[in-house]
Amino acid sequence: MDIIDKLYQHYEILNEAKDDIAKHRKEYEDILLAVKGSDKEKKLASQFIAKFAKSFPDLENETIDAMFDLCEDDDVLIRKQAIKDLVNICKDNKGAVRKIAYALAQILQSEDNSEVTAVHNSIASLYQIDPAATIEALFSELAEDNEVMRERTLKMLAMKLRTLETGVMKPEVKELLVKECKKILQDVTADEFVLVMAILGQCKIADSVSGQQQLVDLVAEQCNFTQVFNPADQEHLDRIIICIKHALPYFSTQVKSTAFVSYICDQVLPHRNEIGQSEQKLDIFKLLAELSSNCGPLDPVVERIQIVYDTLLEYMPLPPPVLEETNGDGCTTETEIRLEFTFVESLIFAFHQLARQHREFLTDNADRSKDFRSRLQYFARGVQGYIKKLRESLQDKGVDQLRDEEGRIKVTALRTTSNINSLIRDLFRNPPSYKVNVTLSFKPTNASQAAKQTAAVAVNNESTSEAAGVAKRHAPITFESSPPKVRVNTDNRVRQPYVVPTGKFSANVSAHGADSRPRGRGGYRGGRGYRRGGY
Repeated sequence: MDIIDKLYQHYEILNEAKDDIAKHRKEYEDILLAVKGSDKEKKLASQFIAKFAKSFPDLENETIDAMFDLCEDDDVLIRKQAIKDLVNICKDNKGAVRKIAYALAQILQSEDNSEVTAVHNSIASLYQIDPAATIEALFSELAEDNEVMRERTLKMLAMKLRTLETGVMKPEVKELLVKECKKILQDVTADEFVLVMAILGQCKIADSVSGQQQLVDLVAEQCNFTQVFNPADQEHLDRIIICIKHALPYFSTQVKSTAFVSYICDQVLPHRNEIGQSEQKLDIFKLLAELSSNCGPLDPVVERIQIVYDTLLEYMPLPPPVLEETNGDGCTTETEIRLEFTFVESLIFAFHQLARQHREFLTDNADRSKDFRSRLQYFARGVQGYIKKLRESLQDKGVDQLRDEEGRIKVTALRTTSNINSLIRDLFRNPPSYKVNVTLSFKPTNASQAAKQTAAVAVNNESTSEAAGVAKRHAPITFESSPPKVRVNTDNRVRQPYVVPTGKFSANVSAHGADSRPRGRGGYRGGRGYRRGGY
């Protein structure tokens, strides 16, 4: 008899046996042996095994081994069939979920996208059958030193947990997931950290204040505040930037950012000029600004305000001196000073927030107060001139024009300069005031809010920064043409009015962030031959 016909005959016998099916062990064993046959025999064997496996619990190991053999077949169609049918075995045998989930995770190394998709779907189905066993299996796999498998397993978890039915994740499952994530966070690359935080986000752990604090504590551990900051250590700097960005959403009036602010003030800012990349330096300043909004009492406070103040002064120049001599042609000499609006917005915002904890910082020292007021006044001239130029360029522009790349850059620039202007006015008061509240220009807004803000600019170009917005972060706004400059007339010693820069904005605007630089984990074993144990 033809083997295919024989398999169908075994199927009919087993299907009709019902309560007496255990008597037909020989027929089932013949089906298990068919996984070594032709392609058609293998496909039939996969389907028949999945249907009748529950009737032969004493052959569980032989059943699973036979299916794993099919998962290692050279034919991708057979592999995908077996991957799908493995789930059916678990529907009537929850005890097999952990072993099968563990093995399926290894198939994520496949370069065939359709096969990987089949694995995703099967693991999602296993999760529905037994969430705890599935999670334990996957995280056991993550303990292996296989970088590709770790990354793909984490990506799958971050993606699939988001699409699960509401209510599937019971409290005990959530606790298990958080526990396993904490374990793996003890040794992760930068990319893996991002994925683990995404997984934790799916746990709804951040729905409570205690959960938010728990996430912030996890991030603090990753930052390793006990490590002395070395600006030459790119990996540590990148880790700090990436980690803090993922902690930002969880800070509030109840979850304070004090430890993060203290670390930046004590360890990072003193070495600010040793940080090689300007983008990274700006990232630190932006993070400090966002953290300062929810900073608790600092101790010591004066020293930390001082370092922020000193950093701010580096970007807020004094008015240039009046020069007595002219150049060789008898013409006046120009002093050009570049005003770094994006840097100043972050630093003056952070100073404005932190100085509230010691309002006498500026008034206790007359020389400091005089110097600072001089810088504020000079910088305000540049800011106000630039705001005027921006409003003129945005006037009569429609909403669609404001949404294109150039329009978004100009709207962001208007928000930046308007924020600076508001903070300068507050600090210029005598005594300085700390009452004004602004929204940082680089903070993301939701789509509807962004649309309203953009429309507001189109309708009223005389509004302040609160009426303008964009839907995504921007890196520093740079200028291709002349930077803001102040011209000094050296002939009559009368300072000329502020000259607003002309020309187009640079389109060189990137997302607020730093590239992850993951640590290498070494090689991994290639080929098939998936491990069937591991527990």
